[in-house]
Amino acid sequence: RSVRAVVQTRCTSELNPPSTWVSVVVNVLLSATQIAIGILSKSQGLIADGIHSLSDLVADFVVLFASHHSKKDADEDHPYGHHRFENAASMLLGILLLVVGVGMIWSAFMKLRNPESIAQVHAMALWVAGIALVAKESLFRYMLAVAKRVKSSMLIANAWHARSDAASSLVVGLGIVGNLMGYPILDPIAALIVGFMIARMGWEFGWEAMNDLMDRGIDEEELAAIKKTLLETPGVDGVHDLKTRKMGDMVVVDAHIEVDASLTVEVGHNIAVDARRRVMQRHRVLNLMAHVDPSHKADLDHAQV
Repeated sequence: RSVRAVVQTRCTSELNPPSTWVSVVVNVLLSATQIAIGILSKSQGLIADGIHSLSDLVADFVVLFASHHSKKDADEDHPYGHHRFENAASMLLGILLLVVGVGMIWSAFMKLRNPESIAQVHAMALWVAGIALVAKESLFRYMLAVAKRVKSSMLIANAWHARSDAASSLVVGLGIVGNLMGYPILDPIAALIVGFMIARMGWEFGWEAMNDLMDRGIDEEELAAIKKTLLETPGVDGVHDLKTRKMGDMVVVDAHIEVDASLTVEVGHNIAVDARRRVMQRHRVLNLMAHVDPSHKADLDHAQV
């Protein structure tokens, strides 16, 4: 219990809700300003960017909700805990980005079909786009630093969502500059580009999260590190059938460890307990189920990893 508590404290309890609340405050101010000034200055790009900022608010609340529920202890219905709330939240963020992006693409496309309806943008839209760019890039750097420190894929996804906002503000700013220079069509083109950027990022986040929910294992490098820890355990002669699956930002491991066939059941059990303890101390492992096999005895489950 103490080992698990240490791991959970490091990888789950350190999810930093204050960082998300900072994002909430920034996005409330930005979305309100961008949409209002976008309407007054007649900039479709700025309005689209404001709607993107508004979608961030929903994303932030999804993160807060998932962060709260992922910390719940295991119960009868969820014997492995609630860590996959994070995976589900990441997929929801991806879907949200995809929907917002497609909506912006459609709106920009309709404008481009009727170029005569594109209005001249007021210069104040450029100032707002510049302020939004600086604010969003600063927010991205802050949130990514927090996400990397606590090793949370959900917070990393939300941080890159903020970076997509910064990129979209840059494109919108360029579109507004073009409009002010006498090329009004550049404003909806900027909105179209932003829509594609957002939709692409949404697809990537959603696809990654879906694979995690389908029990995708960890990468080969991390798998090899866990196997090395098992093999370094005194009494372990070999390891086979090593399998993993993600549980939020944690990992659940199944392994067959090979021990001397002449040992008693109790001694073999103690070796397995020690192997489990070592893995959970050194890696982001929520639980390890170790099956003990006699070494140098060929059997059907000796499919080497």
